[in-house]
Amino acid sequence: MVLCPECENDLDIEEDEVDEGEIVSCPECGADFEVVTTEPLELTKVSENEDEDEKEEESEDGDLA
Repeated sequence: MVLCPECENDLDIEEDEVDEGEIVSCPECGADFEVVTTEPLELTKVSENEDEDEKEEESEDGDLA
């Protein structure tokens, strides 16, 4: 069991259900977190700027095809 770093809601995520680098969302507050480590399970908040950068990269990749 891991608690949301933002709202302390139980995220109900097991260490063996996620991989490092995976993005998980809190159903209560909607915040997105990246899995930093799985043993112990550690999360870090994904900044909105990173989300925007990823979307820009995806659209640029799509334009090249």
